[in-house]
Amino acid sequence: MAIKADVSPIYWDASAVLSVIFEDTHSLQARDWAAREGFHLLSTLAYAETCAVIARMRRDHLLEDDLAEAAVEVIHQGPWRRLHIGPQWQWVYGLSMKWPLRGADLWHLAIARTLQEQLPELVLLTFDEKLNIAAQGEGLVRD
Repeated sequence: MAIKADVSPIYWDASAVLSVIFEDTHSLQARDWAAREGFHLLSTLAYAETCAVIARMRRDHLLEDDLAEAAVEVIHQGPWRRLHIGPQWQWVYGLSMKWPLRGADLWHLAIARTLQEQLPELVLLTFDEKLNIAAQGEGLVRD
């Protein structure tokens, strides 16, 4: 199946997914991205980070049980296609030397660069400032 030239595959990190689920300053933008046609990609790491936030909010009584379950349902029913791959090791090391990122954010950047080898038009969607700067520097951010 060919991807339309005007449709970029979108790799979502947890900050972007959480902005779809919970109202914040990035929610309108995240929901706009979610409504776009194309391939929305979600890694097991982004899924784990998102589930961890929801579970913590539930444990801390910031989110009722039924709302927590609804939040997880949004992830399962949303536009995301599940990825079961990891980043190439050389990307992890090389990008760690280039960008000052935490481990999980480095992993997201490295998986996006790994995917970009096969999908050159790939976009990394994040609302994390440092990861966004690195994604821009790696040619992974477009409007």
